[in-house]
Amino acid sequence: MSPRAVKRVCLAYSGGLDTSVILRWLIEVIGCEVVAYAADVGQEEELSGLPEKARATGAVDCVVRDLREEFARDYVFPAIQAAAVYEGHYLLGTALARPVIARHQIEVARETGCDAVAHGATGKGNDQVRFELAYRALAPELEVIAPWREWDLVSRSDCLAYAERHGIPVTATAEKPYSIDRNLLHCSYEGGILEDPWRRPDPSMFLLTRNPEEAPSTPLEVVVGFEAGVPVSVDGERLAPHHLLARLNHLAGAHGVGRVDIVENRFVGMKSRGVYETPGGTVLHLAHRAVESLTLDREVMHERDRLAPRFAELVYNGFWFSPEMDFLRAAIAQSQRFVTGEARVELYKGAARVTGRRSPCSLYAEDLSSFEAAGDYDPRDATGFIRLQALRLRLARLRDSRTGSGGGTGG
Repeated sequence: MSPRAVKRVCLAYSGGLDTSVILRWLIEVIGCEVVAYAADVGQEEELSGLPEKARATGAVDCVVRDLREEFARDYVFPAIQAAAVYEGHYLLGTALARPVIARHQIEVARETGCDAVAHGATGKGNDQVRFELAYRALAPELEVIAPWREWDLVSRSDCLAYAERHGIPVTATAEKPYSIDRNLLHCSYEGGILEDPWRRPDPSMFLLTRNPEEAPSTPLEVVVGFEAGVPVSVDGERLAPHHLLARLNHLAGAHGVGRVDIVENRFVGMKSRGVYETPGGTVLHLAHRAVESLTLDREVMHERDRLAPRFAELVYNGFWFSPEMDFLRAAIAQSQRFVTGEARVELYKGAARVTGRRSPCSLYAEDLSSFEAAGDYDPRDATGFIRLQALRLRLARLRDSRTGSGGGTGG
């Protein structure tokens, strides 16, 4: 299907400058009807007036869906179970939100009789890949329109001028120091003045976390409970997934926890500087790892840890709806069967550290671990164990001595 043959398109719509202009452009240039679709993933923006704004710009309908619960339960929490961190620092806040947004966009498109979907992602970023891979996986029959790769508008100024010509109501100005993406898991800041990787972020920029220097001088301890690797409670109170994450965002954010400033590798091939706030997610990762330290078998933990970077890479690159992700999720879920218990985390001046952990499924045996008592462990057994472990090292050294190679262990 050619874009020119499209009759009705479902547009991922935020009501901001870009998607407002895209909505009108689809009508004027593609010549199709537009159904606007907005997803609430915890961005804390006013969504109640979006249907009226979308219709005023020309949309035939506007559908708003509250996805906060599903986002936390089915996307954020599996990433916590997987210990998924991209390139050592990024907790995947934006990347995890895209598949749930795209999945519901496909549902809305089908329910409203659309033959195409469209998004407002730029031609340089990761989001275009994430959205379109999800579209192709879930609805290959639908046409995909990516205006930023097709139209002749090349700047924010061009979009503002287009909006003015077509009477599109927008509140944006020509000056935009950086781009912000916020959801229930994090807030990200990219582009604009932040494109200089040496430039220090403005302390007033942050929305979710207090400046650590201005955080309370008294530490706060918070206890997070897990069942089968899934967060279920804060300080003994059971909470729905999105409420639990919001609670931790509030507690950890007040103590300045969760800020990172990194240069990452985009899937499309370039490097990008990003500044992120992930207060609640930071606490969940620490607490989850603490409960795992008691409950996971050593070899299972090591295997899961080998899968974790791959899981993070698949999320970052947009392959949530893929056979390999299905495989990884099944394997990781199996590893989490006994990850039940609580971890205590201290929050203080931008830092979070584990101060305790407990579990009814613990593999920790105090009598075995203690230096004061032997328990069922016979230290004499270690003699043969060490001898067997050293056998290959001894043979390698003998070989090196015979051949004069000198070995590779240094000296």
